[in-house]
Amino acid sequence: MKLRSDRDLAWMRGLQAGTLPELIGFEATGVEEGRLSAELTVRPQLLAPNGFLHAATVIGLADTACGLACLAHLPIDARSFTTIELKSNFLGTATEGTIRTVAQSVHLGRTTQVWDATVHGPEGKTIALFRCTQMVLY
Repeated sequence: MKLRSDRDLAWMRGLQAGTLPELIGFEATGVEEGRLSAELTVRPQLLAPNGFLHAATVIGLADTACGLACLAHLPIDARSFTTIELKSNFLGTATEGTIRTVAQSVHLGRTTQVWDATVHGPEGKTIALFRCTQMVLY
């Protein structure tokens, strides 16, 4: 599937009002064919009780990036999508700064899409590897 020209960063930002991505501070920073980049700023509310970045925050960043990328690459006659599987491997953490991710398409089919995302900490070190499978809804 090709990147839909009607699904730009402004359109994506409009979807976030009142949702979890807005709550965690998700910001899409770029979208292109087969790819979406995003970031969020770590703040105390996104930490776990142990003082380190909560795993759910990292998954929220990666999953939202993959989900918006999926929406931007849906077939023209598709209505939406839903996640049917996700997996994350954590390799590090952060306590402050900005974390970034890039969602990259692996498979863009008419019935399913597969997306990978790598999350990097403030110093560029990989802190998580993420993969999700999306079912395209008609």
